[in-house]
Amino acid sequence: MAIAAAPPLNLSPYLDPQQQPRLQTEFNPIKRVPFLSSRNPLLCVCKLHRYNFKCCLPSSSSTNSVTPAQYYSFLDESFWGIRVLTNEELEKFKALESFVYLQELESGSLWVRVMRIEEMDMTVGLLALSFAESMFMSLQYEALLRFFVKQYLIERRASMPHAVTLVGFYREEGGKRAEELAGTVEVCFDKRGANASPPTPTPPRNSPYICNMTVTKELRRRGIGWHLLKASEELISQMTSSKEVYLHCRMIDEAPFNMYIKAGYNVIQTDSIFILLTLQRRKHLMCKKLPVSNSFPEPDMSESGEEPPS
Repeated sequence: MAIAAAPPLNLSPYLDPQQQPRLQTEFNPIKRVPFLSSRNPLLCVCKLHRYNFKCCLPSSSSTNSVTPAQYYSFLDESFWGIRVLTNEELEKFKALESFVYLQELESGSLWVRVMRIEEMDMTVGLLALSFAESMFMSLQYEALLRFFVKQYLIERRASMPHAVTLVGFYREEGGKRAEELAGTVEVCFDKRGANASPPTPTPPRNSPYICNMTVTKELRRRGIGWHLLKASEELISQMTSSKEVYLHCRMIDEAPFNMYIKAGYNVIQTDSIFILLTLQRRKHLMCKKLPVSNSFPEPDMSESGEEPPS
C-alpha cells in the first residue's frame, strides 16, 4: 500500500468555508531582538533571535555522519504570525531544525528531515496521489484533493513543534539523477499535536503517533518506507520521554502489517465489523514500546509496506 500508516486525514471540515484556517497573505520583515530564554519564559515568535543551528545533508561515505549545509530556521517563516512559544517549545524547535536521518541504500542515499515551507506543494502532490490511489479515486479529482490536503498540512504545520511532517529525499548512486522526494510521514508527539479527528480505534492522545506515510511510486520496494518509520521513531526518542508509539494499519494491507510486526509493533485493538457501515476499511491500532537504544533489524524489501492496494 502506498500509505504505510493509515491516515487520520479528515477532509470534511474543509467543505465548510467557516472552518477553513486563515492564511497569512502578507509578509512583513521581522525585527529581531536578542534571545533571553532565562529571563523570558514566554516569547513571541516575531521577536525571536535567530538560532545558530544548521540543517544537514547526507555524507556520501557514512550513514552516521552529517555534513553542514545551508542554514534554515522554521522560526524565520512568516507563517507563524504572533504565536507565543515557551522555552520548552523553543528547545523542541531547535531539535527539529537539527534533525536529520541518513541511510545508504543499495541503489543510493536517503535522508529524512522536517519538511520546509517551500516543500509543502511537492509533499501535497505526493500525498494527494497516494490518497487517490488508496481510495480508488479518479485522477480527475486530484486538483480538489490537493486543495484539501494542503489545507490539512497548513493546519498541522501550525501545531509544530508538537507534531511535524517529515520528508525523505533520495539520491541515486553515481549521481545520474538529482535528488528527488522519496516519501513523507507525519509524527505527533503529544496531545497538543494530536489530530482533532483521529481514526478508530482511537490511540491515546498524549502518546506519540505515526501516520500518513507514503513513498513515491517509482521508488517503492527499496526499503524507504522502513527507514521513514525508523526516522520517525528516532525523532520521537529525541522529542518526548514517552516511549509507547502508536499507528494504524488497514486490515487489507498485508505488506505494511508484516513490516510493522517485524519492527516490533503489536496489535492493541481492531475496528468492529460495524465500521464497514460507515464505508471505512477496518483497521488495526498497533503499538510499540521504544527501547532506550532504538535499533532495527535489516528491512525485508518484500515486507516494506510500499505496495499499492490490491
